Amino acid sequence: MSIRRIIILFVGLAALALGYYFFFQQEEAAITNYPSAGADIIAFGDSLVSGSGATPGKDFVSLLSARVGESIVNLGVPGDTTADGLARIEALDRYKPKVVLLLLGGNDYLRRVPRETIFANLGKIIEEIHARGAVVILLGVKGSLFGDAFEQQFETLRDRYGTAYVPNVLDGVFADSRYMADAIHPNDAGNQIIANRIYPILATLLY
Repeated sequence: MSIRRIIILFVGLAALALGYYFFFQQEEAAITNYPSAGADIIAFGDSLVSGSGATPGKDFVSLLSARVGESIVNLGVPGDTTADGLARIEALDRYKPKVVLLLLGGNDYLRRVPRETIFANLGKIIEEIHARGAVVILLGVKGSLFGDAFEQQFETLRDRYGTAYVPNVLDGVFADSRYMADAIHPNDAGNQIIANRIYPILATLLY
């Protein structure tokens, strides 16, 4: 076996081990609807989900799809707030959701939507997804330029609703010119980092 294949195998095993660690750590509060009887993996969110800033096929949703070997329905809409997401939640009814990656909140922060409103909306969205039988992977975003004003609220949602959770998906990406296409959206390299961060949790829920 070549050194390159050994390295790839090692990285893959390390990622899965990390996924199991986070998953079973979260199992203390059981993951709602796990294992799901659904069929479709869906990414639901804003421009970070739709892939703004990335070249075609290099957004994190496409990268995850290639990595898990399953199609992921992309329901990202640029500019969406949590209120917009809640208003179009019935878009899920065209599918049989198994796992839903939920990424919203950044546009609310930019528009100075009250924090209570943001997380009340996210809670309702999670309830709607759970009512459709799917597991939720809640993807956190940072609620300020300094520190993380949203972290505690995201953790509260995780514990209250029994979601899987990936904190601050833009950690180490945001504001670093190597990983950003513009002031808000990650480039291909940034999307790769996001995909690497989500993959262990997603893989653990699928396999």
